[in-house]
Amino acid sequence: MNMRLSIVIAVLDESENVVPVCRELAGVVSQLPNTEILFVDDGSRDDTVKRLIEARQTLLPDLRIISHDRRLGKSAALRTGIEAAHGHWIATLDGDGQDDPRVIIDMLARAEAAGAPEPLVVGVRLKRNDRLSRRLATRFANGLRRRLLRDGCPDTGAPMKLFARQSFLRIPQFEGVHRFLPALLGHYGAPLICVETRHRARLHGQSKYTNLNRALVGIRDLLGVMWLQNRTRLPRRLTEH
Repeated sequence: MNMRLSIVIAVLDESENVVPVCRELAGVVSQLPNTEILFVDDGSRDDTVKRLIEARQTLLPDLRIISHDRRLGKSAALRTGIEAAHGHWIATLDGDGQDDPRVIIDMLARAEAAGAPEPLVVGVRLKRNDRLSRRLATRFANGLRRRLLRDGCPDTGAPMKLFARQSFLRIPQFEGVHRFLPALLGHYGAPLICVETRHRARLHGQSKYTNLNRALVGIRDLLGVMWLQNRTRLPRRLTEH
């Protein structure tokens, strides 16, 4: 049986959140065709892996759990999960409870209805449930990216995305790549589909990023993506003789 969808979730020190997230996913996966769920723990120092194992015993018997021996970053964790995934389509979301996994049902339907070339579907958070400073920083970052990269996406950093696995594996790997998928996959010909999603408050704990470190790293990565776009040469069409 071919796996149609893999839901990949990268987590770091989310021991209080992963069980509620798994409980919600258990109610969604029954409405999705041939779907697996894969968590990648990025070197957590708390009981995240232990809680995931408990969730596998009680909620999701087929749950796959992979752990890094040290923290490598969210993009590296997502890459680990996507490389290990069996699904044709990949859906990503965060493990802090802020994303509503029920939206994946609509995202998959939109992707499969689009046909070829296979699209990138982004769950756009039109109303952020964050502090004012975080909302303002995100609005500025999204505006700057959209202006410079011309990716047409109002929320490029949205954690909820759905795309073809092989399309993702074509693009270069670097920390921060998950925030630039509209520009990078679009450069390879993937159409963009935006789906409105509800952004909820984090269940427990705090974000691993501050506005300052997001801004400093984001500017560096933005320049790198602009360089990649400029240096990547792709044919308009291929002809085999």
